[in-house]
Amino acid sequence: MTTQPPPDPGVYISLPQMYQEVQNVSRLVSRMDGKLDGILADNREIKGDVSDHETRIRVLELGETPRQQRDEARLSSLESGRWPLPAIGALTGLAGVVTGVAALFTR
Repeated sequence: MTTQPPPDPGVYISLPQMYQEVQNVSRLVSRMDGKLDGILADNREIKGDVSDHETRIRVLELGETPRQQRDEARLSSLESGRWPLPAIGALTGLAGVVTGVAALFTR
């Protein structure tokens, strides 16, 4: 007859030890929950900032700001007032040529 080895007693975890571990896990989950709430609040704030910046960039790209419209009007008025300058230069040159030719023939 062979003798059986005594059964392995294994690991014994008492009820107070299990309760303590559950309490530790609960504290860790509470800390992680608080950190996640902070991250989510920061994320909402960042989304708001990005949305605001995108809106402002779109307005600038379209040229709809009062300053851009005012500058565009000033530039248009300056460009329209500049057209006679080449004509005046051409007329002055032509007058010089006519004067030179007249001086040449009057001698």
